[in-house]
Amino acid sequence: MKLRALEITDLPFVHELNNEYSIMSYWFEEPYESLTELQYLFDKHLLDESERRFIVEDEDSIVGIVELVEINYIHRNCEIQIIIKPEFSSKGYAKFAFEKATSYAFDILNMHKLYLYVDTDNEKAIHIYKSQGFKIEGLLIEQFYTNGKYKDAYIMALLKSEYIL
Repeated sequence: MKLRALEITDLPFVHELNNEYSIMSYWFEEPYESLTELQYLFDKHLLDESERRFIVEDEDSIVGIVELVEINYIHRNCEIQIIIKPEFSSKGYAKFAFEKATSYAFDILNMHKLYLYVDTDNEKAIHIYKSQGFKIEGLLIEQFYTNGKYKDAYIMALLKSEYIL
């Protein structure tokens, strides 16, 4: 397993993930993004210092993506997001990607705090995040609209001082 920077050649994989409704509903994002739009966004954000995107690979298979977004160098915090393709779930890829991206955020970018939003019904993800040291900081009532209804979300976070190497 390894993490590497997102390349333009990875966009068809990201496009496939972004067009899977069941995946994007967990990200509280609208599905059905065109490949042309994705390529435009890739070019637009290529030199953007407020985000880092990584591909999760195992040998020659791309299994997921992990992102550090909304990177704020003044307050030294950022949001972490992850998608593991469903057929690769429960194989340790999410844990691996989280460990590597967390290490990158704290040790390379010198972030003070990582945070994320998670659907309160997504027990599997909450378990993974807690196993990585993330704590629930708050409950956001009807924060996101997905699948025809408003959903509650937890905001979870991990401070660098609580990060265990």
